Amino acid sequence: MTPETQALLDRRARLLGPNVSVFYDEPVHVVRGQGVWLWDSDGNKYLDCYNNVPHVGHCHPRVVEAIAMQAATLNTHTRYLHEGILDYVEALTATFDAPLDTAILTCTGSEANDIALRMAQAVTGNTGVIATDHTYHGNTMAVSQLSRTNPPPGGYWDNMAFVPAPDSYRPLGGVPGPAHAQAFAAAVQGQIEALAERGHRLACLILCPYFANEGFPSLEAGWLAPAVETVRCAGGIVIADEVQPGFGRLGSHFWGHQKAGILPDVVTLGKPMANGHPVGGVVTGPETMAAFRERFRYFNTFGGNPVSAAAALATLKVVQDEGLMENSRAVGEYAREGLRELAAQHECIGDVRGSGLFFGAEMVLDRTDKTPATAFAKRVANAMRQRGVLLNFLGIHYNTLKIRPPMPFSRDNADQLIETLDGVLSDTPLLP
Repeated sequence: MTPETQALLDRRARLLGPNVSVFYDEPVHVVRGQGVWLWDSDGNKYLDCYNNVPHVGHCHPRVVEAIAMQAATLNTHTRYLHEGILDYVEALTATFDAPLDTAILTCTGSEANDIALRMAQAVTGNTGVIATDHTYHGNTMAVSQLSRTNPPPGGYWDNMAFVPAPDSYRPLGGVPGPAHAQAFAAAVQGQIEALAERGHRLACLILCPYFANEGFPSLEAGWLAPAVETVRCAGGIVIADEVQPGFGRLGSHFWGHQKAGILPDVVTLGKPMANGHPVGGVVTGPETMAAFRERFRYFNTFGGNPVSAAAALATLKVVQDEGLMENSRAVGEYAREGLRELAAQHECIGDVRGSGLFFGAEMVLDRTDKTPATAFAKRVANAMRQRGVLLNFLGIHYNTLKIRPPMPFSRDNADQLIETLDGVLSDTPLLP
């Protein structure tokens, strides 16, 4: 690590506090971005295969222009009338299936998920919440209760319950497909009963329909249907957190829940919504929205302001006008085929999976017993960074390479990714 990098880390710790996380053993000091590229303070160029926040590419000129023009005209909040938020919500909800046609705009996905939990309480009158045991839904006090990987000080509230995260490579119950789906639904039913024993009827099941943080397992359309039916039979609603898989990233569908073959009651949005401008949102049907508005006095000073709405609308239009969902489908298929070819050469690749421009490979020490190669996956991510390609790792065992580039990612970019990964897998020892 260079002295300059260490000095910057020391300054961060002094001004922002200790344990502020960074990517990679040698963090990247980025100073500029364009499209799928980033540059560091030394002028080194990196292929960005990880950041979904600049959804339509770093510094897309149409989004930059929309922000600048609106900021130069007016920025206020939603207690004044303005067409911007209405124009955006109309365009946004047009991408959803009925009855999901109303929305609240926030600044973050955390706020959106906090609202969604309150919507569930407003609609059902219940307090019980179920999430998976390897998920992440944000940073508010309520939402942080949903994370088993980052336990809150003082422990979990009595109304929270967790089910095993689905894993298509090591399915719950040992059998993939419908049996795995039924096992997951049975786990949900078990937690509904456990909550009831503690005095909490079910309000909601909240999940990412792509199970992104869990390692994006390969689950067929309809896999979630038994769990959804179980939730609704218990009087609860289903919340789909689309912060990672939404806005066409999966290639085949605009939203992750559409690919999963379910219709949730509430959908939450965040990171890629305005290409880096801080915008989040909640989409639901009019009855759920009315119940929330009647039972909670909610106002967000910055949520839905004219500049944010302009940024979000420009981002959505770029996705649609530039055919980025189709690009995601085509390039994603091409890149995954490249990974499968690598798997034929490198025994450390146990499983290749994903959809559109959200894909990766699970690293194992042995394909027979599927032993997770957690430390190896971390070394691979760091070696890729050193060779100018940024990706990361996640999953139940933190051994799945996570590749989630901006949506203009091309076949040439995919070639660079695969060629670089081939070299890194050849040069990186499986065991230290």
